Amino acid sequence: MNQPTIKKDPYAALRFKEFNTFLLVRFAMVFAWSMQFIVIEWEVYSLTKNPLSLGLIGLMEVIPAVGMALFAGHIVDQREKKGLLLKCILGFSVISFGLFLLTWPVVIEGYSQNTVLYSIYFLVFLGGLVRAFLGPTIFSLLSLLVPKKVYPNAATWSSSVWQIGAVLGPAIAGFSINWIGVHWSMCAVFGFSILALLALTQITTKPILNPKIGEPVMDSLKEGLKFVYHNKTILGVISLDMFAVLFGGAVALLPIYAQDILKVGPEGFGVLRAAPAVGSFLMILTSAYVPLYKKAGMKLLVAIFVFGLCIIVFGVSTIFWISVIALFLSGVADGISVVIRQTILQLKTPDHMRGRVSSVNSMFVGSSNELGAFESGLAAKLMGTVTSVVFGGTMTLLTVVLTGWKTPIPQLDLQKDMDANNDDA
Repeated sequence: MNQPTIKKDPYAALRFKEFNTFLLVRFAMVFAWSMQFIVIEWEVYSLTKNPLSLGLIGLMEVIPAVGMALFAGHIVDQREKKGLLLKCILGFSVISFGLFLLTWPVVIEGYSQNTVLYSIYFLVFLGGLVRAFLGPTIFSLLSLLVPKKVYPNAATWSSSVWQIGAVLGPAIAGFSINWIGVHWSMCAVFGFSILALLALTQITTKPILNPKIGEPVMDSLKEGLKFVYHNKTILGVISLDMFAVLFGGAVALLPIYAQDILKVGPEGFGVLRAAPAVGSFLMILTSAYVPLYKKAGMKLLVAIFVFGLCIIVFGVSTIFWISVIALFLSGVADGISVVIRQTILQLKTPDHMRGRVSSVNSMFVGSSNELGAFESGLAAKLMGTVTSVVFGGTMTLLTVVLTGWKTPIPQLDLQKDMDANNDDA
């Protein structure tokens, strides 16, 4: 196959047809998942008026996601990626249809509030099981769609599409709750999961690159953990991001801010929820033209420090537009972190270990979103909403300072890795 010229081409990955299809699949899934999470957050808080109930949503998803992560990584490395992704999307579709039924007054009439609430938590728990496999599968499939020298560019566009879904999902969720209600909003979520299924059929089956097919599970898991532990760059970066997300999980409390503090209703809630994703998307898109490879470690530390400051400003703000700006800037900082972290993982992970390394990453970073939501909900219950958000932002700042002092991350530079990939090409 004739490959296009890709050197210094910001659209390099987009010149591969199956990668474009992959982006459509990823957008549909991220849009559906993020919209579903927001709709369920709104519904649960409307039912309970309890901050802790918001934290429990995150906890119900993170328990299976973390508990199954390493095993899921082993399965992903042993199986064909397209077929596995198909099963993940089917699982999500079943869950979203179940939530559609649980928000339909005709169906739940006669059931107690607790029955509906616990049923929602149960489906969220099943969603955590699906997510344990979904992340590693997507990460592994991406590397099979473009040449290695295009990985950083592909990671940038993949992250950009992720952010588009993360922007539109919450924003449209906020408006759709107001316009068509929770029930039909969940119908839209189900529709996008079906779109992802249809798009996935346009990607061909890919080879399994793992030379150790049939390897015992425990040996496989040990190898994955050992690789991450001894690769101090990967370990340090995902640890830093984990603590930043864990303590900076203020977005989990946005229903409280929208309903009780800023008093802006569901439309304002959608704007607040979308603001960080808009900032992150614009930053990620910019990085396709202005690469972040040089002095990447220092840029990562500065970005997460700014993220912590923005969370503190948001926490103390009682003015809607100031809150929106603070969340937007937190998204810009987070976008820098996402690009650098994803580039590191793509460049430094061997093909046959992508599932396991991505699973470890999801344990550290991906699941810390839900743990952060639980931490924020619990802290809000114990010390008040505003105090808990300020506390989280302050802990993020302290984490950055300690990381810069105790680890080699400030010296991290990815330019040599980029040059090596271009030479190999």
